[in-house]
Amino acid sequence: MPSDIPEIHGQCAAGLEPVRAAFEDNFAQGQELGARFSLVKDGALIVDLWAGHADRGRAAPFDARTLTPIFSTTKAIAALMVARLVDQGRLAYDQPVAEVWPDFAAAGKGAITVEQALSHQAGLSGFVEAVEPALWFDWDAVCARLAAMAPLWPPGTASGYHPVTYGYLAGEIFRRVDGRTLGTALREDLAQPFDLDLWIGLPDAEHGRCADLQRPPAFPDFGEINLPTKAAFLEPWSSPGGRGQAEWRRAEIPSANGHATAPALARLMGALAAGGWLDGEMILSPALIAEMARERIAGQDLVLPFEMSWGAGVMRNGPLKPWGPGEETFGHSGWGGSCAFADPETGLAGAYVMNKQSAHLLGDPRARRLIAAAYAAL
Repeated sequence: MPSDIPEIHGQCAAGLEPVRAAFEDNFAQGQELGARFSLVKDGALIVDLWAGHADRGRAAPFDARTLTPIFSTTKAIAALMVARLVDQGRLAYDQPVAEVWPDFAAAGKGAITVEQALSHQAGLSGFVEAVEPALWFDWDAVCARLAAMAPLWPPGTASGYHPVTYGYLAGEIFRRVDGRTLGTALREDLAQPFDLDLWIGLPDAEHGRCADLQRPPAFPDFGEINLPTKAAFLEPWSSPGGRGQAEWRRAEIPSANGHATAPALARLMGALAAGGWLDGEMILSPALIAEMARERIAGQDLVLPFEMSWGAGVMRNGPLKPWGPGEETFGHSGWGGSCAFADPETGLAGAYVMNKQSAHLLGDPRARRLIAAAYAAL
C-alpha cells in the first residue's frame, strides 16, 4: 500500500468492500485531505469510513468526532424541518408565504407559496443592490430586506437557485409558525433526542473539533452570467463575511452553515429513505416524505448551469443523477463537495463530508465514485 494513503478507520459491512476501495482510492489519487462517508440501509448503518487530517497542516487527525462544514447540504435539513410543520398540520405547502409572514407580500410577492419559496422559484436569489457582507449575520435585517424586495424574475416561471437567501426564507417561515429558530428546533426535536451530531448554529464549545477547510483550486463554472446568478454568487456581498470564523459558526443560516458528521446526516436521511422511522420513532410520515420530494419545477435553472428538478427544498436526483440510479432519490449537495441523499426505492441513504473542497457545483466525482460503488455492490 502506498505510504501516502492514510489509515482508513471505521466499519464496512461484508460485501461492501468496493466502497472501502473507492474511499481509499480518493486518497490515493491525492483528492482528499480528510473525509468521511456513511451509508444507512433500512435504518442500519452499513458503512462508516473516515481517514485523513482535520487541518491543512496535517497535524490533527480527521476522527470520529470531527465536525465538517456542509454548506448547502444544510438545505436538506431545513427542508425536513419545514416538512415536519406541514406534517403536523401547522403549515401547508400551497399556502402563500404572506399568510404567516405578512410583510412578505410587498412588491408583488403576495401569491408566492411556501413550496415556491422552498423550490427556488421566488425570484430572490440574492441582493442586487449593495449591502455589507456582515448584514447576513443580522437575521431580522436580512428578512426585512427579502420581504421588501421585488423578484428578479416572475415567481413560479422558473427556478433560480437561492444559495444563501433560501435559509432565511425557510427559516423565517419556520420561525413564524413555530416560534423557535429552525436551528434551535433541530437541536431540541431531532439532534439531541436521537443523538445526531448535526448543528445549525454551532455553540462555542464545539468549535474546537471543526475541520479546517482547504478551499477549491478554482472558481466554479456558472455558465452564462445573468442578473440572478450575479446576485446569488458573484457580488462582493453575495455571501456572509466580515465577522470571522467563530461568528460564522455561531450563526444560524439554514442554507449554508450547518456542521455535521457523515453518520448523523446519513441516519437522518436514512429515516427519509425508510418510511420516516428513526430509532423506532416516526419523524416524518411516508405521505409527507413523498410530498416533500415531489417535483415542483424542472428545467434549466436560472442561476445554476444545469437542468434541475426541485422538490420542496430538496434536489431531486434527475436529470443529473449525482446520487446513483434512483429515479425517486433526493437530497442536497454543498459547496466544495459534501452531499446527503435518500433513496426511498431501496431504503438506502448516505452522506459524504470532506475538508478538501473541489470546484464542482453538483455531483463531486469523489462522492459519485463512492455512491456508484455502493449501488454496484448492493
